[in-house]
Amino acid sequence: MNDEPRNHPFRDSKQDAKTARAIPDTPQTRSPSYQLAFVDDQFMCREELRPVRLQLELLKPQMILDERGITSTVVMFGGARIPEPAKKHTAKSAAMADLSHFYEEARRFAQLMTLRSMENGGRQDVIMTGGGPGVMEAGNRGAADAGGQSIGLNIVLPHEQAPNEYVTPDLCFNFHYFAIRKMHFLMRARAICVFPGGFGTLDETFEALTLIQTGRMKRVPFLLFGRVFWERILNWQALADAGVISERDLSLFKFVETAEEAMAAIDAWPVVT
Repeated sequence: MNDEPRNHPFRDSKQDAKTARAIPDTPQTRSPSYQLAFVDDQFMCREELRPVRLQLELLKPQMILDERGITSTVVMFGGARIPEPAKKHTAKSAAMADLSHFYEEARRFAQLMTLRSMENGGRQDVIMTGGGPGVMEAGNRGAADAGGQSIGLNIVLPHEQAPNEYVTPDLCFNFHYFAIRKMHFLMRARAICVFPGGFGTLDETFEALTLIQTGRMKRVPFLLFGRVFWERILNWQALADAGVISERDLSLFKFVETAEEAMAAIDAWPVVT
């Protein structure tokens, strides 16, 4: 991150942090109470500091993306377990292996979108994924195939997880709070593309649809890849028939099958002011 020029006469916090590390070793300076608050990990992780940590997770990615001049993103949600076609033999089930073609569609879509983004300076419609494996990897990989940048929003999980190798390194973020991570997914979203996935994908999908449905977020192209998959796991029409959603809510999203179809759908999406 770039440091803004100081417009005040006070000593810089980084200078004091450096100075504080070089102070004499005494019982007083070894006490946790003596540490500067902002470099004291134990203090920063206290329960009472949760509001501060929430703010920091909101600010850090926001500031970095602003500094990079990224004005809009194309968000790709999808399953971490979906393998690339060349590795579909490693899938835990035949049904999972059958979904492997969505890896290639995700990769191809991200490549096409990134090529278009680069024609306009590479700061608009930048691919953003969850930064993990499966469909997320395919999205970042497609952007890399095109020679462009992409964003990855990782999350700390109980089991080991590292970002995939295709995320642009200085656009790779890590989160503790799911809520702040999901907020960053949508803050710059110019389009949302959802591939088959599990609980995490469903959570992200329905939070975004709820925000659009309730008018808390402007309507953007919202594409579900794989009609057969989505209609098998959820009877969308039954929701409208039961009256728990309105018939017009079914127009908030569109089913697509291929990368090219998705690009055309985004271009043809009605503009809502």
